[in-house]
Amino acid sequence: MTNDQTTDIDLRRVDPARNMQRFYVISLQPTLFGGLSVVRNWGRIGTQGQVKVETFDDAKEAAAACVRPEHCKRRRGYAN
Repeated sequence: MTNDQTTDIDLRRVDPARNMQRFYVISLQPTLFGGLSVVRNWGRIGTQGQVKVETFDDAKEAAAACVRPEHCKRRRGYAN
């Protein structure tokens, strides 16, 4: 991954019967010092939601940190 690229995983879960409209976005973004940050943003669709940022020095660790929550959310019914 080059420093000018970002990777986004955009997941949504909508269930009108339960009045549920949620989003979950995972971004892999380069840092200024050569590392990678995993930025997770989640909340109700139409709001800014909450944000959590984790920084990694190793690209493999950062990629693994993206895959784990994605699999968990997909099991719970989130989709693209």
